[in-house]
Amino acid sequence: MDGRGYRVKARLSDGSNPAAGDTGVAPIATGQSPTSPSVGSALRLPEIDPLSGVRLPTMADVTRAREVLAGYLRPTPLLSTPALDELLGFQAFLKCENLQPIGAFKVRGGLFLMSELPDADRGRGVVTASTGNHGQSIAYAAREFDVPATIWMPEVANALKVASMRRLGADVRFAGRDFDETRAVAEEDAAARDAYYVVAANDWRLIAGVATYTLEMLEQEPDLDVLIVPAGGGSGLSGACLAGKSISPRLRIVGTQAAGAPVIFNTWRSGQLAEIAAADTFAEGLATRVAFSLPAQILWPLLDDFRLVSDADMRRGILTLLERARVLAEGAGAAALAAAYAMREELAGQKVGIVVSGGNLTLDTLTETLAMEQAW
Repeated sequence: MDGRGYRVKARLSDGSNPAAGDTGVAPIATGQSPTSPSVGSALRLPEIDPLSGVRLPTMADVTRAREVLAGYLRPTPLLSTPALDELLGFQAFLKCENLQPIGAFKVRGGLFLMSELPDADRGRGVVTASTGNHGQSIAYAAREFDVPATIWMPEVANALKVASMRRLGADVRFAGRDFDETRAVAEEDAAARDAYYVVAANDWRLIAGVATYTLEMLEQEPDLDVLIVPAGGGSGLSGACLAGKSISPRLRIVGTQAAGAPVIFNTWRSGQLAEIAAADTFAEGLATRVAFSLPAQILWPLLDDFRLVSDADMRRGILTLLERARVLAEGAGAAALAAAYAMREELAGQKVGIVVSGGNLTLDTLTETLAMEQAW
């Protein structure tokens, strides 16, 4: 029983409980999350995050984001294939955010944030830290709005994402062994130059922007039973909870994260912001060590379930998406399929949305994956 008065559950993608010594997650009991609130209850969310002082996004913000983004982005496909349905035993709908201009869902948040940023802040230039996709989103939006952008990345970074940001005109710099070390350097740089610092997930504009993919999914398939969403910093997952529960209170929303980097899961399970010593996963989009408070304020009351997936199963997910659906996903982008495969018996016969959050997979990682694993 956690601090919010109910038990939560998580399993590794092979169906077993994660071992405490393996992932920093103690074995836990299974149980049911609280009944999701109705639209009439306004989702029982606070207006202000008491931990950061930042306001939470609302459905009005999401609606506004949808209007703004219509001028920049087309809705991404919601793909259903018989071959994947046959494997899983349920009707799967792939939200192909890998087909965005930057190959990832985060472009939605970057564009909406930049559109809402006051002219005075745009004039200062923006600085942010990223493992790749958030940085691409800020670089893309900065180009659209003619704003100077500096993106700090870990010293070992996805080469595709680095090249993309440079093509978009961003000044890409490197520091730190992982995202959280990089973030500290980026914050210092922004302060020293009086630039506007874009926090990777603790901004209502980012969450409202990325929540728009859930609107698109429910417009195309309004009777979805389950929605499975990967989580790194938690903006996409919290946005899915906000939009999904507002539109369809019966929708079951499941988060998924790398078993070697379970900070969002730990935060959701404990009711307190968590931090882990190391993020051990090849999926850089999920490699976060320190939780963000704004997404947590949404996930605590609204998220129904959480599943941890192994790196091996994310690699199998990459190959299965290629073989069964002809869809290219990076590690984080395949995490939701890995969770769906692990849950296939309990999801039998249902309509399940699976978010392919990104497709920025390097050829080296694909070659490595082909040598290490096979499709399901």
